[in-house]
Amino acid sequence: MAPSGTQHEIADPPTDAISAVKFAPNSPTRLLVASWDSNAYLYEISGAGEGGKLIKKYEHRAPVLDVCFGADDNEAFTAGMDWQVKKFNLETGEQTVLSTHYAPVKSVVYSKEHSLLISASWDSTLHIHTLDSGSYATVTLPEKPHALSISKSKLVVAMGARLLHIYDLQPTVTLISESSSNRPSFEPWQKRESSLKFMTRAVACMLNDSGYATSSIEGRVAVEWFDSSDESQARKYAFKCHRQPAPENDGTDIVYPVNALAFHPIHGSFASGGGDGVVALWDAVAKRRIKMFQRLPLSVVALDFSSDGKYLAIGACPGFEDGQEDYMAEGQTKVFIRELSETDAKGKGPK
Repeated sequence: MAPSGTQHEIADPPTDAISAVKFAPNSPTRLLVASWDSNAYLYEISGAGEGGKLIKKYEHRAPVLDVCFGADDNEAFTAGMDWQVKKFNLETGEQTVLSTHYAPVKSVVYSKEHSLLISASWDSTLHIHTLDSGSYATVTLPEKPHALSISKSKLVVAMGARLLHIYDLQPTVTLISESSSNRPSFEPWQKRESSLKFMTRAVACMLNDSGYATSSIEGRVAVEWFDSSDESQARKYAFKCHRQPAPENDGTDIVYPVNALAFHPIHGSFASGGGDGVVALWDAVAKRRIKMFQRLPLSVVALDFSSDGKYLAIGACPGFEDGQEDYMAEGQTKVFIRELSETDAKGKGPK
């Protein structure tokens, strides 16, 4: 690949808006992309300087809203507008429907530690799939879920009305296994209200299992810790970002939604991507911006770091920030691969 610090565009991108980009758990150059064109795309990015390579396309009946890898680089799961949660063998293309919700499925995440697949649907339910047994349990949510993220021990569900539910996975697994009903009655480990005043757009768990970040449609990010002690909660904070000076030069800013968040697997810093076309890297502990990449002429809608932390995948497509009535993403949807230098995502420490 080209020298670090460079950014390349992947050849053969989706033809409609991107909903998710996800790197494989073992291979840092294997990438899945979910799209509103009703396909999931598998890429090999090792030749990203030459556009990489589209390995295979997996057709669905409706737009694909999320995708994730499973236990290895050939197992994947998808969720979408067809209401279904599917398992794919990426090598053979074989697919299995694991469950069907009663509305589109917004998010899907996989827990390697507990062999669980969890889907969140706009029917205000979670399906917790126990992959070893092939069964699933349904959990009713108080509001429609907007985003989902998982750590080694926790699941964070961001919902409407600024609600957040945090589930402790091990007790959840135990309760499901001991319950005779596929709708076990249990409470989340913690119930919280978002620190942000407007609708949650994205959530991402810290990879050290200590907390999470959320973002909103109103250009803000909040960082919080799972520990509910007063001392730990006193550390939480929120900040403004993804704002651009108004063209009138009257001292005001145009505020953009923060569409995507992703934590770096080595340094613990995180990336944010916004409707302003900017990707920024942040030190979550020192509360400082580390780096800001050159602004793209498209909205940044999805982000993910490779397992070795060397690459950042950036999904970009036209947003609705410019007020256009006719949405045309074909020919304008892009997947960029940013190769990071050793210091790009490294925290700077306190001021």
